[in-house]
Amino acid sequence: MSGHLVGKTALVTGATSGIGFHTALGLARDGAHVILGGRDEERARKSVEVIRRETEAPRIDYLIADMSSMAGVRSLAEQVLNQYSRLDILVNNVGGLFLTRQISEDGYEKTFALNHLSYFLLTELLNDLLIASAPARIVNVSSTAHLRSRINFEDLQSTRRYRAMTAYGQSKLANLLFTYELARRLADTGVTANALHPGFVRTALGRKNANPVLGALIWLVFRAGISAEYGARTSLLLASSPELEEVTGKYYSAGNQVRSSRSSYDKAAAAKLWDLSEELTGLR
Repeated sequence: MSGHLVGKTALVTGATSGIGFHTALGLARDGAHVILGGRDEERARKSVEVIRRETEAPRIDYLIADMSSMAGVRSLAEQVLNQYSRLDILVNNVGGLFLTRQISEDGYEKTFALNHLSYFLLTELLNDLLIASAPARIVNVSSTAHLRSRINFEDLQSTRRYRAMTAYGQSKLANLLFTYELARRLADTGVTANALHPGFVRTALGRKNANPVLGALIWLVFRAGISAEYGARTSLLLASSPELEEVTGKYYSAGNQVRSSRSSYDKAAAAKLWDLSEELTGLR
C-alpha cells in the first residue's frame, strides 16, 4: 500500500466486477478504507477477499443493495449512515445496458433508474455526510455515449419506443447534467463533483440480458476494448489525485479534462432534470 489515502473512507457502487472492482482495488492500494457496493453477496465477499489478499488493506467492507430499486438505494445509504462516521469519496459507478425495455420495481425504465436515479438518490442521501467529511469527492461514471443524446422530457421512461443505445445515451447525458448541477449546488462546501468516460472497456455490459447469439456478438465487439483495470484509471485519478482536490464540475476522459457535449451544459435542462429526479426518487 502507498498510504496516500490512509484515513479516508470510500464507497464504490457496482464494485464486484469490471471498472468498479478495479477502482475499489486501486483505492485500497492507496490505503483507503473501501466499501464495495454490490447486488450479489457471494460475489461481493469474493471481491473483498481478493482485494484484501492483493493489498493487505486492514479495512475492506461490502454492502448489498439492488441499485435499480429506490428502496435498495435508500437501504444502501442507511447502512452507510448507520455504520460509518465519515465518507470522503463516493464513486457512482454502477450501471447497465438493457437490450430490451425492462421495468424496475418502482415502475421505471431500468436503464434510467439504474444509471441515473441511483446516482442522484444515493448522492443526495449521503450529501450531509460528505459535507461533514470535507474535503470530499463525488465521482460519476458517464460515457461518450452521451455525445449524440438528448433528454426526452416527454418520455423519460421510453414508453413509446425503446432503443437500448438511445436509453443508455440519455442516462449518460443525465449523469453529466446531474454532475454539473451538483457541482454548482455544492460550491463552497469543500465537496467536489466530477464525471468521466472510462474508455471503451471490455466489460459484460449488455451481455447479461442478451440471448446466446446476441451475447456472443456483443462479446466480439467489446473484446477489442481496453481492460477494466485500465478503464478504472480515470475514476481513480478523480477520486484520489492531490492535484484535483479543488477541481469540480468537470468531465474527464483518458485522464484528461475534456469538453462534453453542448447539451450537457444546458443549465435549464439540468434544473428541470433535478426537479424531476427529486419527484421520481421521492425526495420532494
